[in-house]
Amino acid sequence: MDISHASSLSKADALALRYGEDSIPAAGPWNDAIALLLSHRSVRGYRSDALPEGTLETLIAAAQSAATSSNLQTWSVVAVTDPAKKAEIAKLSNNQKHIEQCPLFLAWIADVSRNERLGAEEGVELEVMPYLETFLVAAIDAALAAQCAVTAAESLGLSTVYIGAMRNNSLRVAEILGLPQGAMGVFGLCVGYAAPGVANEVKPRLPQEAILFHNTYGNPDEPKLRAAYDAKMAAFSARNEMTQDTWTKRVIGRMGKIAALSGRHLLTDALHAMGFPLK
Repeated sequence: MDISHASSLSKADALALRYGEDSIPAAGPWNDAIALLLSHRSVRGYRSDALPEGTLETLIAAAQSAATSSNLQTWSVVAVTDPAKKAEIAKLSNNQKHIEQCPLFLAWIADVSRNERLGAEEGVELEVMPYLETFLVAAIDAALAAQCAVTAAESLGLSTVYIGAMRNNSLRVAEILGLPQGAMGVFGLCVGYAAPGVANEVKPRLPQEAILFHNTYGNPDEPKLRAAYDAKMAAFSARNEMTQDTWTKRVIGRMGKIAALSGRHLLTDALHAMGFPLK
């Protein structure tokens, strides 16, 4: 949805789509940018149409405008347009065909290698490099940057979907992308124009009472809030022909068995092999 369409929704309508009519938060400030953010939905079907010239560079400019811890800028991105590479990444990512369909696939990289090279060139040992905090900062920075790119893309009428399954085989992804030690593909992003007939709904989220706490964590009504949200997700799943109909079933299906990680349970070993000791 582009910003002109998103801004045509009233605040009440936009909030109702995101939360349901019975969970609309208290009234507050509103503008077109907020309307665009609330209209976000993942799209899993794309036309092959090329993007306008300069679109990639515009999206990256938006991404580089995100906050970055201490201005370390420990992320990179690989724009993948080669059909063979996209096909192999799709195969590694549970055969998600939209990776092949989209004209632009962005692989977001937690990347401390650039700063490692900086230290070597300056003759300085960067003592914090082996620590978990350094990898965590890089992964967070990549996520912040990517979300800015997503918002920019949607403001231009483009659609997107994140690909976490790119972590199913991080070592092979690193080979495909030619990543150096100290660089890891944390997720991918499909960018393009939605295919005809692909009109995903805005997916309901948990009510704010389930995730927003004041001064102290927790809400004693959490079971009731979850039950009400399960009912909304069941209706959403039925409308969109999804198999796991409630949020409870989705969480259990995704987190109940190691097999659901599709190889990502080996991620710590892969990170060590890619130059992240994680002390």
